[in-house]
Amino acid sequence: MYATERHDAIAAALQTAGRVSVTDLAAHFDVTTETVRRDLDALEQAGVLRRVHGGAVSVERSSLVELSVAEREGQHGREKTAIARAAMRLVPPTFTGSIALDAGTTSGAVAAELARWQPERAGATITVITNSVPIASTLQHSDHVELHLLGGRVRGVTSAAVGTATVDQIGALRPDVAFIGTNGLSAGFGLSTPDEYEAAVKAAYVLAARRSVVLADAAKHGVEALMRFARLDEIDTVVTDQAPPADLARALADADVEVVVA
Repeated sequence: MYATERHDAIAAALQTAGRVSVTDLAAHFDVTTETVRRDLDALEQAGVLRRVHGGAVSVERSSLVELSVAEREGQHGREKTAIARAAMRLVPPTFTGSIALDAGTTSGAVAAELARWQPERAGATITVITNSVPIASTLQHSDHVELHLLGGRVRGVTSAAVGTATVDQIGALRPDVAFIGTNGLSAGFGLSTPDEYEAAVKAAYVLAARRSVVLADAAKHGVEALMRFARLDEIDTVVTDQAPPADLARALADADVEVVVA
């Protein structure tokens, strides 16, 4: 196989899996690991991938890449809906407590489910706390939701309130359940996101809630963004659309984290 053919195949593998391994590629192409590393170097120079320990990841998995809410709304729509519906098992019709909803499109899918949720007892309400402007808009007319919108500086990228004021408000609360989005979920690094202000808000939710539930589609598995906001042993549950890979599954089990697969 010519080098250009290998390059095309590597790029296709990255498009599908998001990550490739030097040893796996060497075995697949029946070439030396040195040859594969030269291929990866060339592809990195061309802007196709980013080299990491043991292989390479797609440029979309850079620790600083952060898409806007509008850009993310069209990605993994079915998976996010499935995750949201699985997450709603934690909010049965008999639920009467308080819920914190982090910003993000998967949290937004949970908000859409909450807008349709009906309590077992007519006239009963639940309290929903959020720092997300779009989520507040989704829930503002729900008769069964007592909505609390947290204040702070609103980031244009995520349409979320962030900053010291937001973190302080969360610190004064003790919600029964917090649904928290993440950009990365990895065995070694835990939960992470590209922006330090978003990370501070997410960390505050994890610390404040009686039960911390992380919403993460399979595209987040193994990803490590720049800012860690929680270790695996600091969260209670992960709701995802696919079973995590073996190393992540072991780490979650070791941390006593419940995994719910939609």
